Parts: sequence; C-alpha cells; structure tokens
Amino acid sequence: MPNSRQPLQSSSAASTPLASLRRGAGQLFETERRLNAVLDNASVSIFLMDDRQHCIYMNRAAEALTGWTLPEVLARNCPLHDIVHHSYPDGRPFPLEECAIDRAFPENNQERGEEVFVHRDGRFFPVGFTASPIRDDSANIIGTIIEVRDISDEKAASERQRLLINELNHRVKNTLATVQSIAAQTFRGQTDQAVRAVFDARMAALSNAHNVLVEDNWESASLRGVVTRALAPHLLAEVDGDRFRYEGPDARLHPKVAVTLAMALHELMTNAAKYGALSVPEGRVAVTWTLGDREDGRHRLDLAWEERGGPPVVPPTRRGFGSRLIERQLPMEFDGSAALAFDPAGVSCRMTIPLTPLGWVGQDAVAARSTP
Repeated sequence: MPNSRQPLQSSSAASTPLASLRRGAGQLFETERRLNAVLDNASVSIFLMDDRQHCIYMNRAAEALTGWTLPEVLARNCPLHDIVHHSYPDGRPFPLEECAIDRAFPENNQERGEEVFVHRDGRFFPVGFTASPIRDDSANIIGTIIEVRDISDEKAASERQRLLINELNHRVKNTLATVQSIAAQTFRGQTDQAVRAVFDARMAALSNAHNVLVEDNWESASLRGVVTRALAPHLLAEVDGDRFRYEGPDARLHPKVAVTLAMALHELMTNAAKYGALSVPEGRVAVTWTLGDREDGRHRLDLAWEERGGPPVVPPTRRGFGSRLIERQLPMEFDGSAALAFDPAGVSCRMTIPLTPLGWVGQDAVAARSTP
C-alpha cells in the first residue's frame, strides 16, 4: 500500500457534514445538500473515517445507533473503535489491531461480517457491517466508509427459531418414544416377535429420517444423507462393503420428500435382507439416481434400486405395507411415480419424484407481491 497520500483530516472543520463546499459553489453546493439529505434519511448507519481511523462524518442513523453525536465524537479526537468498539462482551479490552472493521484500511480490502458494538449507555448490541476503503484519484487509500446496521432483532428471531426447532425435535422424539411404548404394551405376551421387530425397525427408520432433517433445522435434507442413513444399519452389519453401490448427485430435499424417500428405501432394504439379494453372501444392491427437469419447471429425481445375485425372485401374491408405501404414496403425495418389478434375477424399483420447492407455503406469492 503506498505511503504517500493526501489523508482525510479529522479536524474541528469536520463538524459540518461533508463541509467542503460553500453556497457560492452553485451546483456543487446543491449536490452536497442533496447528498447530506440522502445520508441523513438513510436507515443504515454510515461512518466516514480518515487514515487514522478517526470518524469525520456520521449520519443521523449512526448517531441513533451509537448514542453519540458527531460533535461529541470529533471532540474525543480518537479512533472511532475506542468509542463504540473498545471492549468484548465479556469485558476484555478489544485492541484496534484485532478489529475486522478497521482492517479494511490497512489491508486495502472490503470487509463484511458481524461484530458487537458498545452503546454510549454501556450495553452491547450485535451489528452487521461493510467496510470499504476510499481511494483518491491516484488510487491511494485515504480513508474508509463503513455501513452498519443493528441486527439485534434478527439475532433474537434466530434464537427463538432455534429454541422452537429444538422443542419440535424434542416433541417428535417423545412422540416416537410414546408410540414405541404403546407398541411394547400392545405386543406384550405375543408369540410372534417378528412382528414387533418389523415395527421397531420401521420406527427406527422414521427416527433416522427425522435426524437428517434436524441437522438442517427442518428446512431441507441432503439427498445423499437420506440415502446413506437409510442404508446405514445394513452397511454397518456387512463385512463386504462392495455389496452396496450408491451413486448420484447431491440435492436438497423438502422435508416431506425426505421422510417418504427414507421410508421407501428402508422397506426395500428390509425386503432385500429377508428375501432378496442381501439374504445371501453373493448378493449385490445398487442405488443410483439422477436429477432432471420437468416441463413445469420443477426439478425431478429419478432413482433406481436394483438387486442382483440373490435367490430367484418369485412375485408376491399380495402387496404388503412396503409395496403400498412405494407404489401408492409417492404418486398420491408428490405427483410422482414408482414401479416395483419382481424379475427372477432380482427386485428392481424405479421412482420418479418431482422435487417440491424449498421454503414455506405461499413464499413465492409473497415474493411476487414485493417485487416492484
């Protein structure tokens, strides 16, 4: 960074915002007047710093944000950091050289991020900032312009959302545990423990699907994560990892799609372990998928399940829960399609699922109304 430059100066003359012109300057004065009007009516706080990190201008929003007026800041004759950013929330001193906001000047870079300011009354509050270097006609850095906004409401809303999601996760887990407890009481004394084992396995698959959603705050789930979680119980039990092959691009799935797909994969895996390719050592399972586009503009997931090397397949005489889940729920709930094929060489399944757009219901309509 060049050492020779004409710095912006912090002086008593700076008490008048952007005081560099006089009324006799005609059009230039009018331009300055309009600029001051824009800055003082802006909702974002704006600070103008010289090469010593002293503030030489702050708009009305900045004064309201910090509790300090421009004349008071100028009278302190010290870096703005020492007035509004001098301490960490735990009370430790915050050295100027550690400040990301002031780093924009010496490093000649635009800096963005979040920090915590100290109000004049001593309270701390979070802010989002953008700090950009100011250059003269020779490209020398002569100061910094900083835009700051109070993000206290955003932080509070995010914390409330986190607490609500944690409560939702807790209640889902409690609900699943309650259902398992009811099942335990219902199945007590029953001689057919296989029925209980199937039920418990399905509950575990549902719980695993919810775990994938928990990791992303119930907003979406990783397609690859859903597949690997569904296969995980059987993958861990296998010594030969080559028995499984899963391949395809990752994508974000709507929570409803994630849960249904996880349950469908669980049913296919369970059937393969009991009767199909995974019931014998030489059997193999492949799960492959691709992503495409539909005519209505939505994305589409095409997933294929294929078993090979297992016992000769005999078509079932009746459809069980797994078959109904796959062949009926996908078309009914997502306008997709699913087809199970019981070929002698191995069971296969083809699923086509339109991917529901992420976000809450009505989001697109609201966004359209807010677009000028």
